[in-house]
Amino acid sequence: MIIPRAAWAATPEIIRAETRVIDVAGRAAKVFGLIRSDGTHGLTISAADDFQARLENALAAPTLIHWHGLMPPFGQDGVPDLPQPLLKPGKAYDYNFPVATPGTHWMHAHTLQEQQLLAAPLIVTDPADKGRDEQPVVVLLHDFSFKTPEELLADLTGSANSAAAAHSMSGHSMSGTDMPGMSMAGDDQGTSMAMPMDVNDIEYDAYLANDRTLDDPQVFAVERNGQVRLRLINGATATAFWIDTGSIEGEAIAVDGDPIVPLRGHRFPLAMGQRIDIRLRIPNEAGAWPILALREGSIERTGFVLATRGGAVKRIAPVGDQATPALDLIFESSLVAAKPLAVTPADRNQPIEIGGTMQGYSWTLNGKTWGNHQPIPVRKGERIELMLRNASMMGHPMHLHGHHFQVVAIDGRRFAGAVRDTVWVPPMREVTVAFDAANPGTWAFHCHHLYHMTTGMMTVVEYTA
Repeated sequence: MIIPRAAWAATPEIIRAETRVIDVAGRAAKVFGLIRSDGTHGLTISAADDFQARLENALAAPTLIHWHGLMPPFGQDGVPDLPQPLLKPGKAYDYNFPVATPGTHWMHAHTLQEQQLLAAPLIVTDPADKGRDEQPVVVLLHDFSFKTPEELLADLTGSANSAAAAHSMSGHSMSGTDMPGMSMAGDDQGTSMAMPMDVNDIEYDAYLANDRTLDDPQVFAVERNGQVRLRLINGATATAFWIDTGSIEGEAIAVDGDPIVPLRGHRFPLAMGQRIDIRLRIPNEAGAWPILALREGSIERTGFVLATRGGAVKRIAPVGDQATPALDLIFESSLVAAKPLAVTPADRNQPIEIGGTMQGYSWTLNGKTWGNHQPIPVRKGERIELMLRNASMMGHPMHLHGHHFQVVAIDGRRFAGAVRDTVWVPPMREVTVAFDAANPGTWAFHCHHLYHMTTGMMTVVEYTA
């Protein structure tokens, strides 16, 4: 319900869904945005405060915004008709609920409007980090098309009368790079099998980092020998990325807003809907260091630059020399939660088969599409395990609303993995996640590939008496 203004402890943040124009590689593009009253994009709040926001719809169409990563009470999650209806043009809605836990999150439409950049960062800072000598760098990644999302969806569903037609739409398997095979279940070392996997099903006009391409990337001013915390959000609707920190070794310290035991490296996977926090130490010299987001299975890329005073920023081509591999589970299987769930046996084990094909472009959970689904029943206080088995030939980022879960097994191998809200499940693999049923309601559970969700890959977790 709408909260009376008298009940507010403080003035709510105004977040306005509105139309704006950005430049995409020299061409004007009309898109949407989530803009605060001071003109900034997105929102940063403290975990010590409640989430208090007024969503104003200044668009010409109904909309609603999901607070991805937060765990609001049922009714304030921002998914149309679960249970809140779409917000009509010119109307506003007040949200007020505890935040409690910090993290890198984001907000976005739970409709096709997400493709038109109706999304923004939502950062919840940790009061314990106050005074830390660390520079935050927040970047939202996106995929962009001059076509409308309705046209993109029509291309997918209308051109998928055969596997060949579906592949021609995306270039080929591996988006223009023929794959001799894919990894067998349980083996990320490249053991091949006969059937090729599908990676990208949409060829976009551009890939963006904070609304900009590599033709004109955002340059963040940094200090020599300074410490930087990258807060990276994959807001793309249909594109997974590899984050490449180049010559600077990064240290992953959180995924989906939840802390992990630090893991060092130069390349990190980031599926749609996921976030990653990477800590960097800038070299003690003048320079400029690109941080790139490399499109999975292809050569396109986007990114931004960290530059000291006097650092020469060189041009970066929007395509690389070599296609990246498909996302795998090597990084995931190496993660350890810094704040794991309590160790307890599951009260309920729910197998979920992820299915679908490019032919016909229909995507399912346990053989059902949205509207024909069987809800996943839970009771308050239960420990639930979802065994996600991907029987399709595409990877899927599976996202649960209202909860965070812990990855507890990959292909049957048990371990205390990361706590997240979105997990990548590659073809012919099985990932098991566990969560505590502590937030009663009816919560969306779906693939965070927008067009997979739209064509059926969505169900709900439903609390029963």
